[in-house]
Amino acid sequence: MINKKRLAFIWIGLMTLVGCSSDQAELLESPYRDTEFLLGTVVNLSIYDSDKEYVLEQAFDRIEELENIISDEISSTEVSEINRKAGTEPVQVSDELYYLIEKSIEYGDLSNGSFDITVGPLTNLWRIGFSDARKPDQQEIDQVLPLIDHEKIQLNPEKQSVFLLEEDMQLDFGAIAKGYITDDICKLLADEGVTSAIIDLGGNIFVMGHRPTGDLWTVGIQNPFLARGEIVGRIKVSDQSIVTSGIYERYLEVDGTQYHHLLDPNTGYPFDNEIAGVTIVSDASIDGDALSTVVFSKGLDQGLDFIESFDGAEAIFVTKDQKIILSSGLVDEFELTNDHFEIIEK
Repeated sequence: MINKKRLAFIWIGLMTLVGCSSDQAELLESPYRDTEFLLGTVVNLSIYDSDKEYVLEQAFDRIEELENIISDEISSTEVSEINRKAGTEPVQVSDELYYLIEKSIEYGDLSNGSFDITVGPLTNLWRIGFSDARKPDQQEIDQVLPLIDHEKIQLNPEKQSVFLLEEDMQLDFGAIAKGYITDDICKLLADEGVTSAIIDLGGNIFVMGHRPTGDLWTVGIQNPFLARGEIVGRIKVSDQSIVTSGIYERYLEVDGTQYHHLLDPNTGYPFDNEIAGVTIVSDASIDGDALSTVVFSKGLDQGLDFIESFDGAEAIFVTKDQKIILSSGLVDEFELTNDHFEIIEK
């Protein structure tokens, strides 16, 4: 479910550090900007290049096109067709979906199954983030857990088909779809000559190029304990994706207990560790999207070790006791702005 993923807000600051750069003369101080509700979330696109307003419409059309391939909430999509024919027959799919499934299986292998796109039967039990969210009983959870196994996805590269080997299996791309679509839109913008833009797919951020002043973008990192726009610190980046997973924005409360939306495919319940939120800064948004779940699932120590071994990505961890831990590539890049938090070394 595309809209079941990380709505933790990331604020894009508009702070100027130095004077205007001459090679940025074609950039606008006030961008072309548009907002639409797609992918189950609010999508904001801003383009700073002059004479590129037309690209906004192209970008939104492309997002809608991809949603109509990937979403399992729309009955006519390729993913819905795969789910309907689970255990019955393979489904031939588009280049886009085949690639996305291949990448998702890779992350399933990398995470030892804590990231798994066949988690659909479990997310459909909990429905966290929807009006009909509920805590399922143990019998229901036990019934669907055997269906969650990315190794039961059969790919046929010659026919470009996908087959879920067991009946009632379901694909759910909520942990990776927005990252994939963000990268696709970034490529579309670049192909149209856009050099400076902000792509925001419901909290999946990609900042292209530089600000009109020639400076890096300043991106605020969400405080996972408070409402959107409340930050713990900030970083300065260019041509980077920023994706946050957290436990406090979307959750279900039952009998005084909160159950967040990041579900463990092994237990059927939300991951339970010391992390309140994790932000991934990466070159590709598909990596940032998937890694935010992978790293969260591993907990602080193993998650930090994992991200240190991954090229092209860094992480900011916020713990439940309001400590901040940075991967090595961000130690000198992150600025703490909230004195209720403390940066510690691991």
